[in-house]
Amino acid sequence: MSDQVLNLEGISKAYNIGKPNEVTVLQSCSLQISSGQVVSLVAPSGAGKSTLLHIAGLLDSPDEGRLDVMGQSMAHAGDKLRTDMRRTTIGFVYQFHHLLPEFTAAENIMLPQQAMGKRTSDTRRRALELLDQVGLAEREHHRPGELSGGEQQRVAFCRALANGPKLLLADEPTGNLDPETSDHVFGILMELVKSTGMSALIATHNLDLASRMDRHVVLGKGKIT
Repeated sequence: MSDQVLNLEGISKAYNIGKPNEVTVLQSCSLQISSGQVVSLVAPSGAGKSTLLHIAGLLDSPDEGRLDVMGQSMAHAGDKLRTDMRRTTIGFVYQFHHLLPEFTAAENIMLPQQAMGKRTSDTRRRALELLDQVGLAEREHHRPGELSGGEQQRVAFCRALANGPKLLLADEPTGNLDPETSDHVFGILMELVKSTGMSALIATHNLDLASRMDRHVVLGKGKIT
């Protein structure tokens, strides 16, 4: 049995197909990530990294190519299967934390677990466990507006990991933070990923952060080089 968590082969994606303003975003991109591997995706703005992450995360579909998640073909999967796979297997972290402002730090982490039908007591226990891992146990009752930028992003990490995903996809996860905070928060993210044994694809402009991952790939003009 293959230990590949993510397999992209010949992925292509274009918008406004057949029209004068057709835009090709990805051209025959291939990428494989094995279990426990942390891979950086280095790409300038407009190179197609967000599109690639959306396809890998089953938020968008490729026009061409093969897409396997945990060995299961997903390129042409139906909405229900894609939704189930996202809930159980994939975690997302974005440049902006996207925490719900009316809920506390703990509650934001509990919500994705409750969407899976888990008991409130279990979701709270898991939330507090994760907050403790990122050094925010004393912030469990604080709402996002009462947290610093670095603290908000750490809570977002916890939310992404709440359901124990096998694959973490992160799009510039420290891009909104100052260099010192970015370095600290990224270190915490790496510790979380390594401690769980999950795989990760992390997009970043920061070559120093990229060098701290297991391997890195470069995306330019729609192609992985």
